[in-house]
Amino acid sequence: MTNSAGGGHFPHAPVLYQQIIHALNPQSGGRYVDGTVGAGGHAWGLLQASSPDGLLLGLDLDPQALALAGQRLAEFGSRVTLVQASHTTLRQQLDHLEWSRMDGIVLDLGASSMQFDTPDRGFSFSHDGPLDMRFNPAAPLTAADIVNDWDERSLAEIIYEYGEERRARQVARAIVQARPIETTRQLAEVVEKAAGRQPGSKLHPATLTFQALRIAVNGELEAIRSTIPQAVEALSPGGRLAVISFHSLEDRIVKNLFRDLSKEVRDEVHPMAPVLRPPVTRLVTRKPLEPDGDEIERNPRARSAKLRVIEKL
Repeated sequence: MTNSAGGGHFPHAPVLYQQIIHALNPQSGGRYVDGTVGAGGHAWGLLQASSPDGLLLGLDLDPQALALAGQRLAEFGSRVTLVQASHTTLRQQLDHLEWSRMDGIVLDLGASSMQFDTPDRGFSFSHDGPLDMRFNPAAPLTAADIVNDWDERSLAEIIYEYGEERRARQVARAIVQARPIETTRQLAEVVEKAAGRQPGSKLHPATLTFQALRIAVNGELEAIRSTIPQAVEALSPGGRLAVISFHSLEDRIVKNLFRDLSKEVRDEVHPMAPVLRPPVTRLVTRKPLEPDGDEIERNPRARSAKLRVIEKL
């Protein structure tokens, strides 16, 4: 898929592009972080809007994505710094650059279209490929390790918790009985037989299991919990954090963290005592922003995206 938003023609359309640029309102001289830079779509917009001298740090675990981002953002020269690293290392990366206060930070969570569309990355059963699913190809744990080595109970737990799959026990049992499983299509067939197709559902029966495995391989939910407090700490007063999530587990974590940061903390034992901590942020979006019909038509994978934004007080 080509995309004109976000700098030229590249194989990844940045989701909720205009909403991100509007929410972060980049300014000349500002400093910004794209913690999931991918192919650089949102980053391009932030750099373009903060011309001529806004700076951006782009982080990503995927070296293939970083290579594309490097091409896409080359026109901005020394205004952009790209690092292969997790957004969980945000504080460390900012310290290394000696950047103290940020004006805007964006996180576009989950896997990208590029990863889903590359068969040998193993993210999707639409194409047959090895059971990999690692954002960082050098990371030690693969989906094949989980599928073939974990015990049935542990498998069922992650499929239920991270996939919200009600038939997690049946799926885990079928996986264990079918071992060894080496490819995405093999796994999808095993899961489909175990879970069955639900009447009226357009969702492939293996979708939730694949989601669960990807989250477990990459520690995605723990990463969100680790990064958001670091991001808020790094913001200047008036700086904003924008987070795009793609499923209910991610969105629930973001929603709860944003809510907690945006209310005062009181002593629960002595409610009349002084406030222990005033609100750190304010909610810019009371309800998440979602793609409109035109964007979903252009990019069907955007349909589940939700954008939440907070501002540092």
